[in-house]
Amino acid sequence: MKIIRWVLGRIILILDFATRPKKMNRDVDEQKKLDALLKNHSMYQFHTCPFCVKVRRYLRKNSLNIEIRDARSDLKFRKELKEFGGKIQVPCLRIEKSQNDIEWLYESDDIISYFDKILQS
Repeated sequence: MKIIRWVLGRIILILDFATRPKKMNRDVDEQKKLDALLKNHSMYQFHTCPFCVKVRRYLRKNSLNIEIRDARSDLKFRKELKEFGGKIQVPCLRIEKSQNDIEWLYESDDIISYFDKILQS
């Protein structure tokens, strides 16, 4: 089973690379404002997860610069995801509203909807 997942993961990455969307060009000041708004956001992911690829493609297409944390290869991030998010499930968006108010958003469609709302405002 591990071999099948490894092969499928590589196929997903190759297809992602071959069809990678271009980044959106924004006014420099507008991009800086958006970057500042998203500075306290980070996404926990597994590199070959198809749902994580879906979110990463969306981020790239819309030039959304957030920290990407690989919870498969970095045990620190995996532990954070389990301890604070409540489960090891990716993709997961960590939204730090304040030091004591952190929201953990799971599901690729919900994450994309969250970013759509930010882009519309």
